[in-house]
Amino acid sequence: MFNEFKSDKMAMISLILVVAFILYVMIASFFINQSSMMSTNIMNYFAKPFTPDFWLGADAGGRSIAKQMVVGSRNSILIAIGLTVISSAFGIAYGLISGYFGGITDLAMQRVYDFMMIIPAFMIIIEIVNIIPHYNVISLTLLLSMFYWMGTSRLIRAQTLSESNKDYVQASKASGTSTLKIIFKQIMPNVSSLIIVDTTISFAENIGVETGLSYLGFGLPVGTPSLGTLIANANDADNITTYWWTWLPATIEIILLCLAISYIGAVLRRSTNATQRRSTK
Repeated sequence: MFNEFKSDKMAMISLILVVAFILYVMIASFFINQSSMMSTNIMNYFAKPFTPDFWLGADAGGRSIAKQMVVGSRNSILIAIGLTVISSAFGIAYGLISGYFGGITDLAMQRVYDFMMIIPAFMIIIEIVNIIPHYNVISLTLLLSMFYWMGTSRLIRAQTLSESNKDYVQASKASGTSTLKIIFKQIMPNVSSLIIVDTTISFAENIGVETGLSYLGFGLPVGTPSLGTLIANANDADNITTYWWTWLPATIEIILLCLAISYIGAVLRRSTNATQRRSTK
């Protein structure tokens, strides 16, 4: 795998930058007092970038954009990681079981899938957020995980249906190998390339899910920094033209972060495919 990254300089740079950035925001956020950071200070009203204590400027409340980006990035990344782990784990298990058993089991499980697909998930999430009196990063992550496992499930199911008809699966069944061992120790490793690519792409997408909700005002609670709330500053015409630093840095960060993750996903896919080809020789 390391050789694949060495041969692709852009992916190696992306990997280093993503890991370094995540470590930075996780560590730096511990040294920022969030309540103090979000307090209003009219003396620093729209402080320009590269001024003392405001190297990325300040917003209308005199709050540091740089500090908000650090804490907001941490919140957005934590939600994306939690959402990716929970939804991918459930979606992978659901798809493997549905594809392996087939027949009535697959039919019943796919009707549940179809029902979940026709639900207007985004609208339901917004309504639930409005109903819940107190929620945080954990509760929001769990709520989102209820609706974002279907795509992974369908991909894994389709590949599992193909794998289930291959000779090694039939031989394992004939030899009396347990069902769970066949599913999770034989079939799952053979669809690992698809799992890695889908999980990587899902992580980038899930950053956008929380950002989109916060942009619309239905993400994290009011007063909790997020990349979406920073980008929402662009809703004000004056901010777009005059106070561009209140929204542009967060926008650039999301674009670059998602682009870097896509490069990493492509290399992981090539590496996994190469490993699988060598194992079949």
